[in-house]
Amino acid sequence: QVQVVESGGGLVQPGGSLRLSCAASGFSLNDHAIGWFRQAPGKGREGVSCITGSDGSTHYEDSVKGRFTISRDIAKKMVYLQMNSLKPEDTAVYYCATDGTQSVSRDCQTVTYDTWGQGTQVAVSS
Repeated sequence: QVQVVESGGGLVQPGGSLRLSCAASGFSLNDHAIGWFRQAPGKGREGVSCITGSDGSTHYEDSVKGRFTISRDIAKKMVYLQMNSLKPEDTAVYYCATDGTQSVSRDCQTVTYDTWGQGTQVAVSS
């Protein structure tokens, strides 16, 4: 069974850092994409970052570029989102997602994310 589970959210001050983790099971990170998404109160879900299974290429939404870093540990079947220089606008529920039930080795910007984690709350406030 394809599954992803997020952890690592919490309350942090503006300018602070937080690392989110996504534990993957039931598929290979070499074959499938992982995406990080977020949904702020009263707003729709937006893509934050993603990593492609085949080559590990990464992509970032403009608002987080230079502040967030996505990475993976294939052996541990873990994907991370390191968030630095956090802003109040980053406050949201963050979701990890994968295309683990679908095609192999497609670019993470183009795949359909059909398996989602439960979400983890990130609150940036002073």
